This record gives sequence, structure tokens and C-alpha cells, in this order.
Amino acid sequence: MRVKKTMPFFLEGKPKATLRQPGFSSDFSIKKPPPALLRDKGNSLGVKSGAEMPPYTIHTTLGSEVFKNVPTQRHVTLSTNSRFSPKASLPPAFQMHLSRTCSKEMSDNLNQTVEKPNVTPPASNTYKMDEVQNRIKEILNKHNNGIWISKLPHFYKELYKEELNQEILQQFEHWPHICTVEKPCGGGQDLLLYPPKRTQLSRSELDNEKVPPSQLPAPKQLPTLKGCPAVTPEDFKEKVAELLEKYSNGLWASALPKAFEDMYKVKFPKDALKNLASLSDVCTVDYISANPQKAILYAKLPVPADKILSDTVQAQGDYDIKSMIEQEYLQIEENLAESADSFIEYVTVPPLIIPTEASPSVLVVELSNTNEVVIRYVGKDYSAAQELMEDEMKEYYSKNPKVAPVQAVHVGHLLAVNAEEDAWLRAQIISADDNKIKVCYVDYGFSENVEKSKAYKLNPKFCSLPFQATKCKLAGLEVLSDDPDLVKVVETLTCGKIFAVEILDKADIPLVVLYDTSGEDDININATCLKAICDKSLEVHLQVDAMYTNVKVTNICSDGTLYCQVPCKGLNKLNDLLHKIEDYFHCKHMTSEYFISLPFCGKICLFHCKGKWSRVEITNVHSSRALDVQFLDSGTVTSVKVSELREIPPRFLQEMIAIPPQAIKCCLADLPQSIGMWTPDAVLWLRDSVLNCSDCSIKVTKVDETKGIIHIYLFTPKNFPDPHRSINRQITNADLWKHQKDVFLSAISSGAGSPNSKNGNTPVSGSTGEGFRKSLTDIKKSMVDHTGSFSMEELPPPVHLSKPGEHMDVYVPVACHPGYFVIQAWQEIHKLEVLMEEMILYYSVSEERHVALEKDQVYAAKVENKWHRVLLKGILTNGLVSVYELDYGKHELVNIRKVQPLVDMFRKLPFQAVTAQLAGVKCNQWSEEASMVFRNHVEKKPLVALVQTVIENTNPWDRKVVVYLVDTSLPDTDIWIHDFMSEYLVELSKVN
Repeated sequence: MRVKKTMPFFLEGKPKATLRQPGFSSDFSIKKPPPALLRDKGNSLGVKSGAEMPPYTIHTTLGSEVFKNVPTQRHVTLSTNSRFSPKASLPPAFQMHLSRTCSKEMSDNLNQTVEKPNVTPPASNTYKMDEVQNRIKEILNKHNNGIWISKLPHFYKELYKEELNQEILQQFEHWPHICTVEKPCGGGQDLLLYPPKRTQLSRSELDNEKVPPSQLPAPKQLPTLKGCPAVTPEDFKEKVAELLEKYSNGLWASALPKAFEDMYKVKFPKDALKNLASLSDVCTVDYISANPQKAILYAKLPVPADKILSDTVQAQGDYDIKSMIEQEYLQIEENLAESADSFIEYVTVPPLIIPTEASPSVLVVELSNTNEVVIRYVGKDYSAAQELMEDEMKEYYSKNPKVAPVQAVHVGHLLAVNAEEDAWLRAQIISADDNKIKVCYVDYGFSENVEKSKAYKLNPKFCSLPFQATKCKLAGLEVLSDDPDLVKVVETLTCGKIFAVEILDKADIPLVVLYDTSGEDDININATCLKAICDKSLEVHLQVDAMYTNVKVTNICSDGTLYCQVPCKGLNKLNDLLHKIEDYFHCKHMTSEYFISLPFCGKICLFHCKGKWSRVEITNVHSSRALDVQFLDSGTVTSVKVSELREIPPRFLQEMIAIPPQAIKCCLADLPQSIGMWTPDAVLWLRDSVLNCSDCSIKVTKVDETKGIIHIYLFTPKNFPDPHRSINRQITNADLWKHQKDVFLSAISSGAGSPNSKNGNTPVSGSTGEGFRKSLTDIKKSMVDHTGSFSMEELPPPVHLSKPGEHMDVYVPVACHPGYFVIQAWQEIHKLEVLMEEMILYYSVSEERHVALEKDQVYAAKVENKWHRVLLKGILTNGLVSVYELDYGKHELVNIRKVQPLVDMFRKLPFQAVTAQLAGVKCNQWSEEASMVFRNHVEKKPLVALVQTVIENTNPWDRKVVVYLVDTSLPDTDIWIHDFMSEYLVELSKVN
């Protein structure tokens, strides 16, 4: 089964106590006035209103130059309505930054702070950057009504015969002195550029060795310099230039007045800081933010003599050049206007974001190795959005007479290709010949050669959807990723099919496990593929009617299924390899690299049990500490701590994986049909007779390949090969099959299944008859009522509840209707999770106990692979018992064999489930529709409960509480559930 590593409530967030006194509004309005916050709610993006973002370092490339790492701080203020929802789009301003700066970070964690680069190039690029900025200014000054950022590279290339580096397009937002960036209200990815709103200067180019500017504190109030003359504007600029030469790392503008007056003993001009642009001829002003007064001042860098001469010569022809540029610019505009589709050489497509749901669906397209499997996500914002876009492309290109096939093509350009069946697909050019081009369909992941006549310019409006084809890596197959046999098996099982995917690591190429959920049981595709490439020469192929000796019975399950080891080449090789690993670990210090850092279902690793290493496969991950494993070579299933597992050393890994599992699943043949379900007596007798006996013999009667089980006759050494003295005949003794409904046996084997079991190495009795009589005697002795040792005084204290009139944070695991639901105290949930982990580990290795079950007593029961504290409600005739989960409030039916006594160590924590009733609303009979509405609003959600009444009882599970429930997940509105349900009842009565 797929694993849920955390409980659902940990994904929902913590409830917030932002309550007012409850009341039933006359207009049944759900919305309440914004409450006074009792604690800061923040927002879903992790950015608090008005908070200052932490500094960070980035790398940006311009041409072949690499910008210096520049620490940057930025103030971000978000509206409380701008929180993130997986199904809602982000605010436009956030979308603009998100698509550029956090493709990887957002796929890793949507709650991380969104970065926004603010890059300053080094001084070595000063001239180049100034030239680029001046050219962009010239273009924008001729386009006062704005220009699309996607068209700017064309204008730039035509005017200046140079390519405009794409990194520069991402810096425009940080050049307020060069341009103004605006996102159109209609949406889309393209942006509009305008000339700057106010005259500002370009940033200074910091030297590679420069450090942050000198930190001079700005005084709140400058002292009056009496008797000091006022400085003239000309002298002021000269003095500022002279002063700045002493500060090689720059000087904050706010610190200039004090530094100026301290050095020259004259008054600093009153309004000089309000117009820093006036100092542009004597210094360089580097604006840090939108505030024009928050800037760093640098001394002007000396200009080389040859540069001065070239500037003088260039100035003489400036007028002619500008006139020529204007003419060329107008010509370019006319050429672009002739076509409705401008060909975009470098289009910005937003990155593909990994779905946030626990198990998204994917379509496997193709693969060349298991580390690069091409997939497409299936869902509303993925495959459905792509189909909608392709329908729009078909409509656009089929009915637009202006579109025409491309003439000039270049590798890397995006196209719209008319593919088979009149479909229009997005594609990227891989290579080009005279008449054909090779393209990769970016939404499907495969390539093909197409005629140029079928390739058209891609309209920018079809670039807003991320490329849908992406890659993933199959977990557990990395060491054999290029193995042709493995690739063939994976391709056969997966290509063209849809799977559920568990994402283990959200890297650039995510690490995943694929699951086939089309049948009754989920099939782990990764594990299936790994087992399919085992060395066939090492497999055991049992033949019908053949006899096999020296067989070892390694495990006996509670349903009578056996696991056996038959001597073979594979078993010998496995034992030799495990001895080598034992010697390797003995000689080599055990380092952290051999600990399991990322457990997942299907992973094969090592477990040290009974003094030797064994191969195990992880079958279920309960939490970060506890998981279930199956011993591949004995068939035993048990629960262990993650810290007890070890990675297979790399030098042995490939050889270890190639050995097939040595445990053969068997069942006893020709048992009477009247036997039905196995009794505890029969299982105990079988375990006592043959478990861990290494010299048994078997005769194969049937091989059921569909179920993967072998039907056998089983013999002990003294009775081989007489069929009448086989275990099959002896176990039919009538006394073993008397069903005693109040006695149960754990489903976990006490032998191989329990590493710490005392009975694991119990020798087989001298004769089968003696073992049979001994087991019956032991069973009768163990038939005692253990419930007497657990009196009511040993029950845990009741869980703490707030007093009437006080509120508490709760979680609602079960909700039937407003008259009956279950709450858990939020602050105790983490303790419950720890207890659940400890119960899994304890009961998986504990010795079996036999107990007379009694109604209304507390036990431990295994429900869906987890052990729960339960109250026994009833014993049914079909081998099932009815139990009530004391910590989660659910009623379940479980097999009688999966119930054990609840030991003292698990009776300390109060039972967490408290039955509750909703206050403020009354209804004698809740309809199914009303109950469903209530469940949808409260079940499996963290809420705030305002306690009205607590009804105490001697039994902790009979306590009841009447509460108001409040949903505080919205930032500025609390939803009172009783108001909501009252409104619903009123509306329902109007309809009826």
C-alpha cells in the first residue's frame, strides 16, 4: 500500500484562538467582523505582513561574466487575502516574481520565502552595463505608450546588431531609473515596459573586492553649526566628490550630512538629500529601494583618456546616428505590424510545479533508463489544462489566415506543429535540415521529424502553461538504471499507463515510487520490476510429485500458510554473501552512510536478527521511526525501528539484488474442507511440530502460479515418506479444530517472526504425538482470564478539557452529525503519535498471550497495520470482535486473533477521544444531507472549541462535552459552525 508518512492533521495547520462570544445572527450571516488577533496568524506563504525578508546570496550570469554575490534585503507586505491555496492562482504580482525566481524552491516547499534578485554587476562590467541601459532608454523613450518585453530583443538586435542577453530581461524590475515594469491586468506572462516615472541614475558597479559601505549612524537631529558659512552649490559638489574619495566602499546617503559637516565645518545644504540626482555629475548614486533617498554614494571612477577622446568624436555624430536609429526603429515597427505573430526567439515559459497532493497521478511516456523516466502529471491544472490549450491552438491556427509556416528556423526555438489527426502541439527545435526539422514535443516528451510546412510560429499566448513533459527517477533502481533487462521490464509494465506516484524527494528530477492502483491491492511497480530481473538460474522451480529433503520451515502464519527454504544454488550463494557482509561490517567501522536516510516501500536493506544479517523488504512505513518489514528469505513480517536497518554495502548491492527471495510460500494439501478457519490450537501445534526444523521433507502436489503458493505434504524426519504419518494427516485431529470464541492467538509468529521471542529456537519434540499432547497442555494452562489483572483503577486519568466558557484547540477525527462527533485535544496529539509508534514496535515482537475476552474491557487491537487502544464492545460468531478506538473514536470490526492485552506502559496517556455535541443549534433528527454538510466542514480539521458544558462519567470513554466549533483558518473571518448549520436548516426549511 502507499504510505502516508504523516497524519492528515499535521498537514492542515494549527487552529487559531481568535474568538468572539458566540451568537446567532439574525440574518444568518457566516461572515463576522475582523476579530482582534490573539496571536499573529501570519499567512500561508510564510511571509508576515510588514516583515523584513532575510538577506540571501544569488548568482546571476550576464554573457560570459558572472556577477558577484550580493547580499540583498527586501521589505515585503502582502494583503491578508493573498494567501496561497493549491487550487487558487497567486496574485498577479506574485505570479510575476514566482515564475522567474523560485521554480525549484517552490516545487520543494511552497511555504518558503520567495526570493527576488537584486543584482549589482561588478565594476569590470560598468561600461558594458551602462551602454546596455542607455540603449534600452533610447528604445523606451521612443515608445511612451509602452512596449512588450517579448518584443524588446528584436528591436535591440535590429538597432544595435547585438543579441540582448536574456538575464537582463529579468533585471528590469530592479532598474527603476531605466524603465517602469507593468503586468497587464488581463493576465499572461508577458510584461509591459515604459520609460522611468522619474529621473534616476544607474547603479554603480561594485569592485569584486568591495564590502558593504561604511556604516555611519544617521543622527536623528543634526546639531546647529553656529558661525559656519553656507556652502555654494559649486563648492558643495566639489567637497562631496572629495569626501567620497575617502570612502572607497561607498557612503550611505543618510550619513552624508554628518560626515560633510564633520570634515568641512560648514552647514550641509538643507534640501540636498531630496534631490540626489543633482549630484550625478560628481558621484555615482546606487538606489537600494524605491525610496529615492535610500541610496549609496560612490566616488566617480576615473575615465581613461582614450575613452574621453572617443566620446568627443562620437558626440559629433550623435545627431546623425539618432536620426538613423529613429528611421530604422520605425521600419522595424512596420515590419512587426505586418504579422500578427511575432516570432519569439527566447520565450519565458513558467516552470512546472510538482503537485501538492499526497499521491498525484502520472502518465508514463517513455524512458531510456530508470533515472530519467519521462512522465506527465494527470489532473485539472496539468493534463486537463493542456487539452484545453491544444483545443485553443487548433482553433487559432486552423481559422487564422494570417499565420504561415516558418521560414527561418534555429535550434531551441519554440513552434506550433500540425501533427497527426489535425492536432496542434507545442514543440522545440532539436535540429534542422533543408526541408525537415527534428522537434521534441515539450508536452509529451518524444521527438520526431516533421516537414517545415507543418511548423508555425508559436503565439505567445500559448506559452503561459508550463511544459507538461518532465522526468522522474525510480527509487530503489538507481544501481541498475542502465541495465537493458531492467529498462525493458519497466518499459513493458509502465509505458502508456497511468499510475499513482509517491514522491520521496522533490529534486529537479523527483525520486518516486510508482503504484498500480487498478486492482484490489496497490502494486509497487518499482519492487515488481526489481524482482523481475532476478537471476533466473538461482530460482527454485519445484516440480509436481517431486520429493525434496532437508527442507527448513521458516515461518507459520496464523492462517496455516507456511514458508519453507529448499536447498539450492541460490540459497548457498545467499549464505556466502551474507557471511562476506558480516565480515565486512566487522572489519569496517559502521558509519552514517549505512543508516537508512529515506525509507520507502519496496526498499531492500539489511536487518541484524538472531546474531546474523538478513535481507528485508520495507512493506509499510508507519512514521519516521517505525516501519514494517518482510524477511525475503524466511517470509516473516515484523515491525522494526528505522535505526535498526542498514544499507547494503555498494560492493555487494548488485549481487545481493540478483538473488531471488528464498522463502517459498506453501500450504498443506488435501486438508478436509470442514476445517475452515485455522484455530489457535492448530497453529500452535503446527509451530511446535515443525517450525525451524531444518531436516523436514516435502512432496509437491500442486503449483498455483497465479497465487504464488505451493501445495505440499509435509513430513518430519521420522515419518518420511509415509503419507499416512504426514503432518497433513496428524493435524486433522478433531481436538485441534474446536473453535473457542473467547480465545485468540496473535497473527505474529513467535518464531522467526519475533527476533526477541523466547520460543524462536524451540526444538521439536521427540515424537509428533508427544508434541501434540504437550501443546494442548500448554494451551489449557494459558487459558486464564488476564482481565482481572487490569482493574478500573489502572485506567489512565481522563484527558484534560477546558472549563465552561474557555476555549481549546481541537482536532475532529470523526464527525457523524452535529449531535455526535469526536474531538481530540490538539496539544496532546504528538504524545499520541509517539504512543502509537511504541505500540507497533512492542506488539510486533512481544510474546503471544492467550486471554479470555470480556465485553467492556480495554485491549490492544491491530487495525489496518496499526495497534490501537480499544474498548471491546462485542464478540461475534464469525471470529470477529467489535471494538471502539479509545483515541480516535471509531468503531471497527477486527479479527479475534488481532487482539491482545493492553500492557501497563500503554495505560499512562489519557484516552484521547472525547464524544462531543455542537452547542447553539438543536435538531431532533439530522438528515443525511445535513450530516454530510457538517462532516465536510469539520471532519479531519483543526478547529477551536468553546466549551459550554462538560458531562463527567466514571468511564473516560463515556464523558461528553458540548462545545461551539469555530473554523479560524481564514485570515480575517471566523466561521462559527453553529451559525452555519442554523443558516443551512433555515434555507432547507424554505425549500421544503
